[in-house]
Amino acid sequence: MIKFMLLFSRQGKVRLQQWYEAYPEKQKKKTMRELIAVILSRKPKMSSFLEYKELKVIYKRYASLYFCCAVEQNDNELIVLEVIHRYVELLDKYFGSVCELDIIFNFEKAYYMLGELVLGGEIQETSKKNVLKAIADQDILQEEHETRNLLEEIGLT
Repeated sequence: MIKFMLLFSRQGKVRLQQWYEAYPEKQKKKTMRELIAVILSRKPKMSSFLEYKELKVIYKRYASLYFCCAVEQNDNELIVLEVIHRYVELLDKYFGSVCELDIIFNFEKAYYMLGELVLGGEIQETSKKNVLKAIADQDILQEEHETRNLLEEIGLT
C-alpha cells in the first residue's frame, strides 16, 4: 500500500503531495523535508530505492521533477516504479510533454489524475485509456458548469 506520494522540483519545492494515511501536519512537514534532502543529495547512478524509518521509498526523476512514493516494507518496488511511470505517462499524454509549470498551474488536474490512478493507497485503474477518458469527461463537466455560470452572470438563463 502506498502511504504517500510526493512530487518535488530539483530545488526541493513540493509541487504535489498526496497522503493515503493520516499523519500529523508537523510529521508530514518533517518527513517531506528529510526525504527531499536525502533524495536530492543522492547521485544519479545510485539506486532509486531507500529505506526511511519503517517505510520503503521509491523515487524517479523525470526532467526537473522527482516523483516519490513511500510504501510498506513488504511491497514490490518495481510495481511502485511502474505506478510512478504510468502517472508520468498520463501527465504527458494529457499535457503533451508535462513540465513543472503544468503541475503548478493545473494542480487540480494532476490531483484528479492521481486520484483516478490510485485510490486509498491502492492501484485503482491500470488502463491509461480509462483514466484519460475519466479526465476528458471531467473536463466536459467543468466546461458545462463554467458556461452555465457565465450565462447566469450575463442573465441569459
